[in-house]
Amino acid sequence: MTLNTSFLRNVFLCKCLFALTFWNYVSLSVEDELFTSISNNFPEDDSKQKITSLPLLYTKSNQSKANCDWVVIQNTTESLSLSRITEDNVNELIDLLSNFRQGSRLQNLTLTNVSVSWNHLMKIFQTVWHSSIEYFNTYNVIQLSNIERYDFDYSGTSMKALTMKKIIITDMYFSQDDLYKIFADMNIADMTIADSEMIHMICPSYRSPFRYLNFLKNDLTDLLFQNCDNLLQLETLILQKNKFESLRKVSFMTSRMKSLKYLDMSSNLLRHDGAGEQCQWAESLSELDLSSNQLVDAVFECLPVNVKKLSLQNNQISNVPSGVAELKSLEELNLASNRLADLPECSGFTSLQFLNVEMNSILTPSADFFQSCPRVRELQAGHNPFKCSCELQAFIRLERRSGGKLSGWPSAYVCEYPEGLRGTELKDFHLSLLACNTTLLLVTALLLTLLLVAAVAFLCIYLDVPWYARMTWQWTQTKRRAWHNPPGDQGAALQFHAFISYSERDSLWVKSELMPNLEKGEGCVQLCQHERNFIPGKSIVENIINCIEKSYKSIFVLSPNFVQSEWCHYELYFAHHKLFSENSNSLILILLEPIPPYLIPARYHKLKALMAKRTYMEWPKERSKRALFWANLRAAISINLPKADENLYEETD
Repeated sequence: MTLNTSFLRNVFLCKCLFALTFWNYVSLSVEDELFTSISNNFPEDDSKQKITSLPLLYTKSNQSKANCDWVVIQNTTESLSLSRITEDNVNELIDLLSNFRQGSRLQNLTLTNVSVSWNHLMKIFQTVWHSSIEYFNTYNVIQLSNIERYDFDYSGTSMKALTMKKIIITDMYFSQDDLYKIFADMNIADMTIADSEMIHMICPSYRSPFRYLNFLKNDLTDLLFQNCDNLLQLETLILQKNKFESLRKVSFMTSRMKSLKYLDMSSNLLRHDGAGEQCQWAESLSELDLSSNQLVDAVFECLPVNVKKLSLQNNQISNVPSGVAELKSLEELNLASNRLADLPECSGFTSLQFLNVEMNSILTPSADFFQSCPRVRELQAGHNPFKCSCELQAFIRLERRSGGKLSGWPSAYVCEYPEGLRGTELKDFHLSLLACNTTLLLVTALLLTLLLVAAVAFLCIYLDVPWYARMTWQWTQTKRRAWHNPPGDQGAALQFHAFISYSERDSLWVKSELMPNLEKGEGCVQLCQHERNFIPGKSIVENIINCIEKSYKSIFVLSPNFVQSEWCHYELYFAHHKLFSENSNSLILILLEPIPPYLIPARYHKLKALMAKRTYMEWPKERSKRALFWANLRAAISINLPKADENLYEETD
């Protein structure tokens, strides 16, 4: 209860002191008495101060309403922040500010939600101008009456910086000098007028001490500060989010600002189409922000030659022309969010140390970038739609050799194409050396092709493929001629019981044993033998095919001599072909002499297969067994031939 009573007493005393300060009726003796009475709640140093600043009402930024109906946001010996300044309490505010003469400790004043007439607004500014305040901030100001000429006294000020945001001018018809001249001629170092729909600002009437101007988020155009010679000390100019359109006019605007170092023209409507237009920038300009405009490749024809830090982010640049811009002092270049398809060259940027090309259209960045840009210490190339292919392997190896110069690696470097690799970090993308080395791939393919050709050639030779191909061609030609025979041709009707195939070296046995024993006696057998039944004028192959097709059976006399005969091989091939094409059982094998397997050539694989799968007749050495041999052979070829065909072929002996 005692504490509450003490708190209420102290608050009451503070309010009394505040009211006394307003009306300026307090004497120094009363001031000392009041501060002594509340010394328990204030520091000793504050209790001894003169009434040259507003008493400390709340030390913890609490809000409270004063008797004058404004709101105290902050109140310290050096800073004061008030809100809700209206026509009803503006005079009290002016009287209050009049107490803070030069030498007072109050240095920062902030007024928000101000709705007053033009004259009252100017009186506030004029009072502040001749006070101890160095930093004056106003937010959400509404000017209520017509704008009239005001003779502003700029002399004897402590002001260093003025910040005005969201200033609303209700008067639609006024003289530019009445409004803009007040602010253009202010003798301070820093001035900010932001978010106020300001459409113009005139050049100062005399050499201005402005070092910092911030006109963020207004409606300023290319007419600003054209032919202005009185901003010689200006170092920083911020014109972000306005309505500038011509980069060339902006360059001429800066040409007379001999001390300008930093210019922010981001988020405007700037264009530069080149077409021989010359630009003239301030030689002192070292940092330029042209991001978020409508600039294309031609912008490199209109840049300050001494710029060290340049931002062209979020434009429409697709290529950095080589040999156009010689920016030998450029150290930082931001080309993020453009349309670049590759990393730029550094032929015109010999001092470049930092490059940002994030969020462009780079599929496969050049791997020789750091060779052409040896001074670059950091490259930001992430968030591009990388195409993970062999060409990208060199760039990935570049990261390993760069020693950490790729900023954002590896999370910002992700495959976009092909779709199967989308989302894969480049550090996890690997291809074999063979897949990416074209020369090695071609050599390997050539070697494999040669090996394949050699293998095929070997197999062809080993399996006698050319011979089979030639025989197939002969067979095809013979069949084609047979299909085109005249209507009277007899075709392939059976005329013989058997066709005999043998080696010339075994002809003695054939003529002395085989033929006499088959052709003698009742039911004699008609045999086709090449010496007497081949038709003159036809090719040997055609005769062989005709005899095989017109014979019921084909008898092959097997011996070591047989496998050495080329023509015997032909005959066996065609007979075997008939065996499979007509699904007949027309082959009869007579083993005249045993054939060692090693004597059978590789191309006689058909003979090997036949001897392994089919039953063959072996010529008996004992005479007692020969009668049975002939009986079996005669029975195997026994068939009734058509009568009409008996005399078609005559012996040619």
